[in-house]
Amino acid sequence: MKRYEGGDGMGVAANQTEISLNPVLGPISLMGIGIGAIIGSGIFVLTGVVAGRFSGPAVTLSLILAGLGSLCAALCYAEMASMIPASGSAYSYTYATLGRTAAWVVGWSLCMEYLFAASSVAVGWSGYFGSMLASLG
Repeated sequence: MKRYEGGDGMGVAANQTEISLNPVLGPISLMGIGIGAIIGSGIFVLTGVVAGRFSGPAVTLSLILAGLGSLCAALCYAEMASMIPASGSAYSYTYATLGRTAAWVVGWSLCMEYLFAASSVAVGWSGYFGSMLASLG
């Protein structure tokens, strides 16, 4: 019986199918999720309401401060990406520098980040939908 040596070094019989996880979301899909969460209704609805009620004229300063924080994070990612030969995200960089346990925590933190981003967009869209139904009677 002919054996197939997979990337993990474990042989699989030729008449059996190799079981593997296929990447479903590519780079374009992941960027779409991130951009949708950032530019979605979460930024236009929730941020504006909070800024209008609590920030007042300090909104400009808070946006500049958030931009500087984002700039620092982008520079850190760029430096880390130049040191590690594999492409990746925060999980890959954490795994390479701090180990498996820290990378596991970071990976689940990224899942929670996407969950909260999607929930804020859902809250904004439900507000839009509720106001549309109210205007229809």
